Amino acid sequence: MNRLLVFAFLFFIGSLTGWILELFFRRFFSKNNPDKKWINPGFLVGPWLPIYGFGLWGMYFVSRKIAVHIELNQAADIAVVFVLMAVTMTVIEYLAGLIFIKGLKVKLWDYSGENLNIQGIICPKFTFFWGLLGCFYYLVINPYVIGWVEWLSYHLTFSFFIGTAFGIFIIDFSYSMQIVASMKRFAEEKEIIIKYEEFKDHIRMQREKLEERKRFIMAFKSEAPFRDLLESYLEDMIEDNADRINQVRENIIHKIS
Repeated sequence: MNRLLVFAFLFFIGSLTGWILELFFRRFFSKNNPDKKWINPGFLVGPWLPIYGFGLWGMYFVSRKIAVHIELNQAADIAVVFVLMAVTMTVIEYLAGLIFIKGLKVKLWDYSGENLNIQGIICPKFTFFWGLLGCFYYLVINPYVIGWVEWLSYHLTFSFFIGTAFGIFIIDFSYSMQIVASMKRFAEEKEIIIKYEEFKDHIRMQREKLEERKRFIMAFKSEAPFRDLLESYLEDMIEDNADRINQVRENIIHKIS
């Protein structure tokens, strides 16, 4: 079967499943959401997270390569699967994060508060979680994915729906990238990196101040001009940094005294 069709199929399954996982994680487990609100994850409008789409594609092809060598009858085999999946997903996460930071001046997620993080993009904690997710995929989900791919090979008319979904995704991606482009111009002008989720939270608070209706889908839509929202975000960021510096200074003085 056409590899591009398989890639598109896995991409949308992974993107949708990842979006659902992130939706519930942010609602019930994220420490950055103390109010336990429903938050649309990611930088797209629709229900998909591309990094999980690429992740599923990576895990699927890694599974195909190691299936002929691993029988899962020893603990060492499980360890190999864990390491390979953790490395695969961490590399994908790092490349995606680096592309947005270096190319678009936007930080989609921030692990700066985690131990042993690298540029706030990856850290051992989430590499461990990626390994667990990869093992779960290989042991439980991969047989079903193989079955879905085989089913698709006998029902190529389903590719019409994949094409339709891909068209909607392209429209969503184009719209979202226009927003990111505006953020990039502002970030380059001010010589900063914009933290995407932090900026979304800032807009949410601004809408509450203006008593605008809550939005789950159009997270960046507001009555205030987009440039004004960026300017107010920058002001808050400067104030937060100043507060952190003062706190560090006070801690140092306290320890010295």
